Amino acid sequence: LAEAAFLERERPVGQRRVYVVTLGCSKNTVDSELLIAQLKGNDFVVATGADDADVVVVNTCGFIESAKQESIDTILAATELKAQGKLGHVFVTGCLAERYKAELEAELPEVDRFFGVLQLPEILAELGGRYRRELLGERTLTGPTHSAFLKISEGCDHPCAFCAIPLMRGHHVSRPVDEIVRETEGLARQGVRELSLIAQDLTYYGLDRTGKRTLADLVRQVADVSGIEWVRLMYAYPAHFPLDLLDVIADHPNVCKYLDMPVQHGSDAVLKHMRRGMTRKRTEALLQTIRDRVPGIALRTSVIVGYPAETRAEFEQLLDFVKTARFDRLGVFTYSVEDDTAAFPLGDTMDQAEKDERAAELMELQRTISAEKNAARVGLTERVLIDRIEGEFAVGRTERDAPEVDNEVLVELSPAIRVGEFVQVEVTDAAEYDLFARVVS
Repeated sequence: LAEAAFLERERPVGQRRVYVVTLGCSKNTVDSELLIAQLKGNDFVVATGADDADVVVVNTCGFIESAKQESIDTILAATELKAQGKLGHVFVTGCLAERYKAELEAELPEVDRFFGVLQLPEILAELGGRYRRELLGERTLTGPTHSAFLKISEGCDHPCAFCAIPLMRGHHVSRPVDEIVRETEGLARQGVRELSLIAQDLTYYGLDRTGKRTLADLVRQVADVSGIEWVRLMYAYPAHFPLDLLDVIADHPNVCKYLDMPVQHGSDAVLKHMRRGMTRKRTEALLQTIRDRVPGIALRTSVIVGYPAETRAEFEQLLDFVKTARFDRLGVFTYSVEDDTAAFPLGDTMDQAEKDERAAELMELQRTISAEKNAARVGLTERVLIDRIEGEFAVGRTERDAPEVDNEVLVELSPAIRVGEFVQVEVTDAAEYDLFARVVS
């Protein structure tokens, strides 16, 4: 009855208010921004919250167990609004819907429809609109207008034993260069100054189109777009890393001296079991090559603790590797069992408390490394992009720091500071994960 009452007062298609909820990674953010641009191109009203919407579209994450639960909780909150007659329709898209569509349809019949990750035209059609190809690459930014993510490919062909991404996103597909450049130009017109290039593996770019890894050529073309002052590279797989990319990073002043390269572990036995195609020795050699060819580069990585093959001795090897490698930035995931992956039959051999203890031990080591590296920057002059104003400080980042995940610079407020602009600062103090600075002329 509640839904029937809602439908009696439902707005005409062109006036419907649609609220898009985005969960998960930066790739989902890009997908939602493409959807919102299409909604606006179809004259839908993009609502600012579920309470102000006729339709809610939940863009889900299915990466690890906690992300799945957050997605389910968000869906249930939307369907409760629908049951109360405050909402007409609930649509669900993204990785969770792609991977568990049949199960979700059976368990959540109150959801009007589930869509996979590549079904943007179908979502628009269900809403009563159409996919407008003339808007290809157009995006409505949902975050700061000076910084944006740029997805250069979809899917993944790597066989990592712990990862379900290929099950959700499919095989690797590189986007055409001209399409990426056109999107870059559009983002620059919106005021974007910093672009973070993302993919499941950046280094695979071009293999499916030309038989060669052509990331270096793509980065050159993106960096040549007027208005883009920082190009940042994230999620570069270490196996078969294209060394010609290092020349681009070293030679182009607007390509950040920064690289996010997830290594996942430091034990050869665990790396082999994970199907990473790397050893500790090869990884250390690659890190040295990168640092030699791009002096001063900031290296970020991520690792997994609690993998079923990880003994205490192998965890100690990971600790030793991190201590030796001295990454500038590091993130830790605790292992999550994922259906249908190669590691799934192994089960979960370690309780969450022990995984959390290992993660904390690793991050304590990294905290010490980060504190030492930050202390060495006191007295230096840095170029900082200002993200926001907080109390007595402007909060920004150097080229060594990606948005949302890395260190920040707290700059004393001055008339020269504007959000979204660059300023030159002198670093006056340092903490484990923050720098303190003042503007210099």
